[in-house]
Amino acid sequence: MDWGNVTAEDLIDALREVDWSSPPRPLPEFFSRFTFPRSYAKWNSRLKCNLYYYRTNYFIMIVVILGLGFLRRPVAILAAMLTALSIAFLNDSFAGTFSEKVTRTVRQFSPHLAAKMRPPLTPVIRGRPSAKRTIHICGRPRWVFVFVFSTVSFILWYVSCGLLTVLWALAIALLATILHASFRTPNLKARLNTFREEFRAVWRNYSEL
Repeated sequence: MDWGNVTAEDLIDALREVDWSSPPRPLPEFFSRFTFPRSYAKWNSRLKCNLYYYRTNYFIMIVVILGLGFLRRPVAILAAMLTALSIAFLNDSFAGTFSEKVTRTVRQFSPHLAAKMRPPLTPVIRGRPSAKRTIHICGRPRWVFVFVFSTVSFILWYVSCGLLTVLWALAIALLATILHASFRTPNLKARLNTFREEFRAVWRNYSEL
């Protein structure tokens, strides 16, 4: 795959639709080999490839750096967790899995309430499912949960007086992510994983048809 031709919008869409439960890459591999990119095109391609391949490592690293910045502020840690959860809801796989597990847990206590938490049926147009599908969580549109969790986390940030601290911690975390993605040399395993993800996406679309 030529990552130089992948736009930022394509990368965001891929991160949004990719399976969220993929385990992080081993630390020896994560800190294996670093080289300086020879050109802007090489750097651009390497950055996108590493952001996609090490997405779980980067997400954990950002959460850990944010957590270290608020060791003495438990309210801010809760705000960071809610913020991370609201961001995770933007991933289709995480939103679907979260909704399924919550619904399954509620079904053990109230089957009637669990039935109301089922997502609405996907509309069918000319014998095919509609391509424009809205992700639901516990029977409600995803944006409702994102808005609620984001609002609560913002209030907790304000109460804990940690807005300035979170900006510094977030800046450090993003800088560390960009530096690692820029200098970590993509290996053959990363390229093979990319082709495997592409094959899964094509097969998923073929199965839906």
